[in-house]
Amino acid sequence: MSVPAATAEPRWVRWLLIAVALGFLALNLALPLAAVFVEAFRKGVAAYVAAIRDPDALSALRLTLTVAAIAVPLNIVIGLAASWAIAKFDFRFKPFLVTLIDLPFSVSPVVSGLVYVLVFGMQGWFGEWLRDNDLQVIFAVPGLVLATIFITFPFVARELLPLMEEQGRDEEEAALSLGASGLSTFWHVTLPNVRWGLLYGVLLCNARAMGEFGAVSVVSGHIRGKTNTMPLHIEILYNEYNFAAAFAVASLLAGLALVTLVLKSALEWRFAGQLAGRGH
Repeated sequence: MSVPAATAEPRWVRWLLIAVALGFLALNLALPLAAVFVEAFRKGVAAYVAAIRDPDALSALRLTLTVAAIAVPLNIVIGLAASWAIAKFDFRFKPFLVTLIDLPFSVSPVVSGLVYVLVFGMQGWFGEWLRDNDLQVIFAVPGLVLATIFITFPFVARELLPLMEEQGRDEEEAALSLGASGLSTFWHVTLPNVRWGLLYGVLLCNARAMGEFGAVSVVSGHIRGKTNTMPLHIEILYNEYNFAAAFAVASLLAGLALVTLVLKSALEWRFAGQLAGRGH
């Protein structure tokens, strides 16, 4: 006599679970996202375009893209180096390095922003040196970049680390035994093996970089037209009861998030086998 499969529930149970899941997603994800676009165009296309073309909105858009364009490549380099060191080498402080990678997931973004103010603010540890050398980190673009790098750092490293650990060291050791240099081995052996996981991590890192609010809010100073990213500009517009403009800018941010989601889903569908080892 055959034993019933563990997943052979009655059909009505499966449909009920599917309906509950779809209802939850519709209520908590699809409906709010649709509301953003509805509110953005509530006063018409002309008002929407005017809100987007506002100099402060354009400045916030440029700054958001600039910060992401700096933070994401740096996190690619740092994430590759950290994951390669952990997965391919044995050293004494490896568990400590793994803990550091996970640190941004455990620390509140607001707290991390306050730490940067403590270190780089005019009254901070390096404040006097920065002032003497006419350098500014807090309330300037460098502070935004530093805060964003800290918050988004784990996304690349955490996507690559399981892949590299699963692949082991055999191919790298074979390349080295054939006379390849360390850099050549990394470029021609290690990197091609993790390229899709790397791209997946970059997409997640970029999405978080563009949408980061807490840490960036602390170090930005909310200077309109200079240090306000798109999330900060949306908050200011909303606090001023300029809801149409706030939702118009929010729709741009939501659009960028949707593009990232589409690319992420395409990667998962096209390269499911190669992404299976990333540990999610």
